[in-house]
Amino acid sequence: MARTAKYYHHGRSPAAWVGSVGVAIGFVLVAIAAMIGPSWPLVITGAAVILVACLVTMVMKTMGFGQP
Repeated sequence: MARTAKYYHHGRSPAAWVGSVGVAIGFVLVAIAAMIGPSWPLVITGAAVILVACLVTMVMKTMGFGQP
């Protein structure tokens, strides 16, 4: 029996949620770093969080947890 991917309506998929929340956290970190400094280690950490969130979202979409 073939397994069909679940259909998610309007991007309400686990991959979309992980991507949105991860990028939001990264942007908050970068904004805080810009206000207190600039604090370059915090800017780099925020950028790394954004990059990891994007990569995890792509992997989850490939695994079938995203909008086709």
